[in-house]
Amino acid sequence: MIGLAGRSIVLVVLLLFAQLLASSSSAEARTVVDSAGRRVEVPDTINRVFASGPPAGVLLYVVAPEKMIGWGRTPRDIDKPFLLPATRELPELGRLTGRGDTINTERLMASRPDVIIDFGATSDTYRSIAERIQAQTGIPYLLIDGRFENTPAALRLLADILGVSERGEALARASEAIFAEVDRAVAAVPPAVRPRIYLARGLDGFETGSRGSINTEIIERVGAVNVVEGVREAGGLARVSPEQVIAWAPDTIITIDPAVRRMILERPEWQVVPAVRSRRVFLLPNQPFGTIDLPPSVNRLIGLPLLVHTLYPDRARTNLEADLRGFYRLFYQVDLPDAEIENFLEGLGH
Repeated sequence: MIGLAGRSIVLVVLLLFAQLLASSSSAEARTVVDSAGRRVEVPDTINRVFASGPPAGVLLYVVAPEKMIGWGRTPRDIDKPFLLPATRELPELGRLTGRGDTINTERLMASRPDVIIDFGATSDTYRSIAERIQAQTGIPYLLIDGRFENTPAALRLLADILGVSERGEALARASEAIFAEVDRAVAAVPPAVRPRIYLARGLDGFETGSRGSINTEIIERVGAVNVVEGVREAGGLARVSPEQVIAWAPDTIITIDPAVRRMILERPEWQVVPAVRSRRVFLLPNQPFGTIDLPPSVNRLIGLPLLVHTLYPDRARTNLEADLRGFYRLFYQVDLPDAEIENFLEGLGH
């Protein structure tokens, strides 16, 4: 039997132990503020991150690939040489947001992420999703503002949260330099002579994004005119007819699909389009991610100098080959082989 004095000693020890645990727990957690202004408690050290959708997946890969636990969708074999070897065979986990969720809360919890990140809208709808999933799983859920112009801030914010602020700063400064160079080049181009562009997507080239859509955002960001207007969209994309494309009369067509480019240049229904008659049908790179959209994330940054050099060659003052090498080395942490550089430049008519 433990006497009164003994019980008192035990109680004191238990209280001290409880305080120690509370102190340890407090030291291992911190509060961060996401882009939606939500105060979220996260672990002091974050090693495992789940990206809620493709845009978040690219952001995470760029900022901290070593903290990835999987992909929303497994990279294609043609994409893998453009990715760090350690990330190429990560498992496909599915996504929480985007065109339908493909992972349930049980599988999400089984993957044991320290945090969940979402890169995109921060509206009340997405705040509600974040709060619900966080409450269901107990996993901190962070919303990062995915607006294109917010890219530098998004890179800094996520990098700070993940404890890689030095890398985030390097990425943010590079993105700021890209935006500044685009603005400088475009400012000198009179509106009357800016190209009229059609974005050709889908298997036949008749899927596209209308003016103001996220899918064609970088076209408009370089001062070009997206010819597509007055169409009904589904999920940001629209199906159009050959007659519509002919009526819009674009002087330039861009795509990220080699097969679509060949089809446009060869099939009779395209031959009356001014862009096809003048052979101004350009292929932008699509590995490891799209340079126009697919997904609409930080991968679009390199699309800006590519378009500036292609649309306004007399206004560009950087070296396109150096731009490509530098971007892939910094953002994707891979070196582009000479053969790939040549393929990319050939598609752009350089």
